[in-house]
Amino acid sequence: MTASPTLRQLLHDGRQALEAVNNPAAAPRFEAELLLARCLGQGRSYLFAHADDPAPESAADTFRELIDRRVEGEPIAYMTGEQEFWSLPLKVNPAVLIPRPETELLVELALERLPLDRTLRVADIGTGSGAIALAIASERPQAEVHAVDLSPEALDVARDNAEHLGLSTVTFHCGSWCEPLDGDFDAVISNPPYVRSDDAYLETGDLRFEPRVALTPGDDELLAFRSIARGAEERLRPGGWLLFEHGFDQGEAVRKLLEERGWEAVATLQDLAHKDRVTLGRKPA
Repeated sequence: MTASPTLRQLLHDGRQALEAVNNPAAAPRFEAELLLARCLGQGRSYLFAHADDPAPESAADTFRELIDRRVEGEPIAYMTGEQEFWSLPLKVNPAVLIPRPETELLVELALERLPLDRTLRVADIGTGSGAIALAIASERPQAEVHAVDLSPEALDVARDNAEHLGLSTVTFHCGSWCEPLDGDFDAVISNPPYVRSDDAYLETGDLRFEPRVALTPGDDELLAFRSIARGAEERLRPGGWLLFEHGFDQGEAVRKLLEERGWEAVATLQDLAHKDRVTLGRKPA
């Protein structure tokens, strides 16, 4: 009978398989550790303390299956069912986009414009997993946060995350852009679909597995920005803020869109990679 591989051997084989793919966005060692720890129902530190223990056969088989799926390009977050955003552990699945670190800039800039000392109303348009709405709610407990998405499946994920995190101040709405919202808001925030449907970028990396409707509005890459800006004009209080995340090459176009509609203090901010990432504007008082 062949001896069961040790945890160390499994990790080595898994890391080698992932390194052979040569995916610049991957982290082979970390991903192999994450997947094996999950198969064992343990934290990553367990792997180092028990490196020479034989691996349970069922865990070894499951680990190899997960490595094969990752080699084919399936996002690690969908395999684990989790992704951290703004230090919040979020559940994710193929019904929602995987929250990305660069989106934290959108949250940071929104929080700078949302005072701690008063009641606020904030809307997150195209909420997906609820990442933005829940990050805002966690930092502004007095805020009444509304999250909108067209996908009932995405809203199920977002509601589950809100319940898991105990963030009961978030209300969820199913509908298109700002249409389900009533009343006046202090801020409207959105990371909308902005990639053209014919962009080859959609066929790369994790994007191949993510919901296409959350990535692209079709042939018109600015469609969502225009629609949300129109809705925000009707729902923001005078002096309220509209904040968009967008592609690295769309800052000028989104600024022009807002300036032509009469928004004030329009500006584009860059992410840590020094790429245009967020454009914002203030509704005239």
